[in-house]
Amino acid sequence: MAQKSPLAPERFPPLPPIAGVEVAGAPCGLKESGRHDLFVARLAPGTAVAGSFTRSLCPSAPVDWCRRILPGGRARCVVVNSGNANAFTGKAGDRTVEHTVRGAAQLFGCPADEVYIASTGVIGVPVPADYIASKLPALSRRLSADAWLDAARGIMTTDTFPKGAVRTARIGDAEVTVAGIAKGSGMIAPDMATMLGFIFTDAAIPAPVLQALLTRAVDDSFNSITVDGDTSTSDTVLLFATGQAGNAVLTTRDDPGADALYAAIREVALDLAQQVVRDGEGASKFIEVQVSGAVSDDSARRVALSIANSPLVKTAIAGEDANWGRVVMAVGKAGEPADRDKLAIRFGDHWVAKDGLPVDGYDEAPVAAHLKGQDIRIGADLGLGEGCATVWTCDLTHGYISINADYRS
Repeated sequence: MAQKSPLAPERFPPLPPIAGVEVAGAPCGLKESGRHDLFVARLAPGTAVAGSFTRSLCPSAPVDWCRRILPGGRARCVVVNSGNANAFTGKAGDRTVEHTVRGAAQLFGCPADEVYIASTGVIGVPVPADYIASKLPALSRRLSADAWLDAARGIMTTDTFPKGAVRTARIGDAEVTVAGIAKGSGMIAPDMATMLGFIFTDAAIPAPVLQALLTRAVDDSFNSITVDGDTSTSDTVLLFATGQAGNAVLTTRDDPGADALYAAIREVALDLAQQVVRDGEGASKFIEVQVSGAVSDDSARRVALSIANSPLVKTAIAGEDANWGRVVMAVGKAGEPADRDKLAIRFGDHWVAKDGLPVDGYDEAPVAAHLKGQDIRIGADLGLGEGCATVWTCDLTHGYISINADYRS
């Protein structure tokens, strides 16, 4: 494994047991390194599921399968492998999915359309059809309510640390828990990165309402990050609700407690998404990009992503260079309404340009000091309206090139 990212949290958070969820993770031989590469979760009968998937037109076979069964709204187990994406593998990939689903359904005694799967890793290399299915019985014996760290390790590829997050919420007299794990480091520009996320709650909530909460949370989190501007074939975020917290069932988004549950889901998703950015391949700085004054929130978001995805902006931050002209460039190329003579740019709390000009008496020293830190903030105010958006990214260093030049070798 590569050296741990300098932006990583100090430790994997303690994730509590969630009623109706058991997890396990272990090596199954897909990675030559011998590291963990298989994750399984067993879920209580009646568990509701919601999902969000890549909009890539070249999706993996597991993504196709999950999309097909998601309207059923129920899940009994999740099977996830790393080390191989099972993408661009033709009919062989479909056969691997079929064998994996059938094996899990038999093992856990559930219908095939309640088995969710995901894969991440190298594209274009088939896995023998029954390989993953053959590893499930042994892994099922490891299932536990608190094996979250092993589970998180089982889905890592170029990640340098396992990612987890947890929050609680109150629905009436019941406290509900939301916990999740994710993986991602490169090929990150979600459009729903190689990114996978699995979130679990014990709340009682039907699948359609759960889906509405997840869709909103994904837009505010996983779809608001970028490492390198590349969208994966395999992006998958799944949210499971076992219904065992004892709360009154949330039948609509307007029910009392729905806002509290949404806030917990969103915070877990945002925590995981930001950890993905902090583990960006070769990253040395975490960057928040805030855009205000746009004609709409959607326009602001597109401008923010233009800044966050710019190699010139990202390399300037890596070099601790207060080159605000590159931010101007990224605003201008976004294809969104902008006026050069109303534009203002800041680094941290320091405005460097306003009304299309450098600020009077501009002093680069405090800006340079801000750029020497690990957490960097870039702001752009377009001066056109009330639209605003925030996205998160990382810098672009030689480390990114080294990791991806050697990825298969």
